Amino acid sequence: MNRPLTLASSVCGAMVVALDGTVLTVAQPTLQRDLDASFAQVQWTSTGYLVAVAALLVFAGRLGDRYGHRRTFALGMLGFGAASAGVAVAPGVGWVIGLRVVQGVFGALLQPATLGMLRTTYPPEALRRPIAARTAAIGLAAAAGPVLGGALTTEFGWRSVFLLNVVPAVVFGTLALAGGKRSRAASSPVSRPAPDMAWEPRPETERTPLDVPGALWLAVALACLVHTLVAPSGPAGALGAVATVVAGAGFVRRERRAPAPLLPPAVVGSPAVGASLALLVTVSAALNGGLFTCVYVLQDDLGLTPLRTALVGLPLAASLVAAAPVSAVLLRRAGSRSTVAGATAVLAAGLLVLAAAPGTAAFCAGFALVGAGFGTVMVAATHVVVRQSPAASAGVAGGLQQTAMNVGPVLGVASATVLVGAAGTRSPLIVLAVAAVAALPLCRALPGGPRPLAAGPPTGASASLPADVAAAVPDPLGRPVPAGPSDARHTVRAVERGSFGPSLGDDEV
Repeated sequence: MNRPLTLASSVCGAMVVALDGTVLTVAQPTLQRDLDASFAQVQWTSTGYLVAVAALLVFAGRLGDRYGHRRTFALGMLGFGAASAGVAVAPGVGWVIGLRVVQGVFGALLQPATLGMLRTTYPPEALRRPIAARTAAIGLAAAAGPVLGGALTTEFGWRSVFLLNVVPAVVFGTLALAGGKRSRAASSPVSRPAPDMAWEPRPETERTPLDVPGALWLAVALACLVHTLVAPSGPAGALGAVATVVAGAGFVRRERRAPAPLLPPAVVGSPAVGASLALLVTVSAALNGGLFTCVYVLQDDLGLTPLRTALVGLPLAASLVAAAPVSAVLLRRAGSRSTVAGATAVLAAGLLVLAAAPGTAAFCAGFALVGAGFGTVMVAATHVVVRQSPAASAGVAGGLQQTAMNVGPVLGVASATVLVGAAGTRSPLIVLAVAAVAALPLCRALPGGPRPLAAGPPTGASASLPADVAAAVPDPLGRPVPAGPSDARHTVRAVERGSFGPSLGDDEV
């Protein structure tokens, strides 16, 4: 597939998943009444999906690295659409829960692929804009989901919200399959696409065995973790916590001994990737825990209706969408470290504003700050995870990013639930703001901004140049190009070492 179609597929896949979660939230009360289901059964329509997704994301990413991201994306989209259609005609709540688990399996296949396709289609220097577009689409879907879900459920019933995903899933799943076939047909022994751009997996990835035992250990650990966070109290919660620890220890032991571990050292050994994933968990927990808290504050303390509550929260969605393109500019000019640190501080400030907000105007301002901070961190941290990981492990990197974005919200809501009962309605907002500030030191591990070039003659000046510039490879005009993990290597038209040839500026994408 070409770049525009790859970007459109990635955006559509991300939107389908985001819409699915938000529209279902609004439709659950109607579903419960129509199917005569218990509250616990309705909860499992969401929990079953979350457990399946969290358990399989990383392994699904590895499958994409081995067999091709477009193949796994196509399979995920088509399966997700089929499962959605099945839920729409399900005769009972048991069928709904089972098909939601199936949806989670296919959702796990397509989510890492939406990032893996971008990483293997765009050169690293051009990833900011497509990742920003994908993030803006997620924000738009999150904002539109409750409105669409409410309108569809009111007019046509809860089953109609699941039909919303069927057409885009079939269209883009089919296009991904067709695009892959054309790519293979166009390849020839004389002129094959570059390894990062080809449909076929790289030969070294194709020969690497799949770490199935490691995948099973990780799946059990993540599934138990999510289940424990969703239902932390009682014997089931305690048993889930013990199972999480045991399975996690088994996974670590397996990874240390495996000849081809599920998590490649080039990915998990990167301090920048580790810090970015931790920040994604933190800010997504802060966002979702804060939203959960604010719903109760607005409705119980201030007496707002659900509709007015949704309207007060609109600035969050608007600022999240607006932050995505701004983030791409900030990444180019300031680098990941400064961008993420500033955005995390803005998110924490927004939570503190919400904690002290006396009325709806202050809530709107706080929501706008939280949305701007979260949207910027999401773009910048995702950019680091995808760019710093090798192209051959793009699927695993995407799976880890998606795992962080799935575990974070569950952790945030679980923490807010406990804190509301123990310390008051607004206490979670303060605690989550403190947690965001406490995560700021992690930003030191992220790549810095552009490095200024020293003026002077192109040769014979090494002694007067900084060490990183003196060690750099000169560009075709003799200008030194700074080495190191800067986010702005493309600002000088240097020749990149790799399969992409000359690096591209943002205006050339």
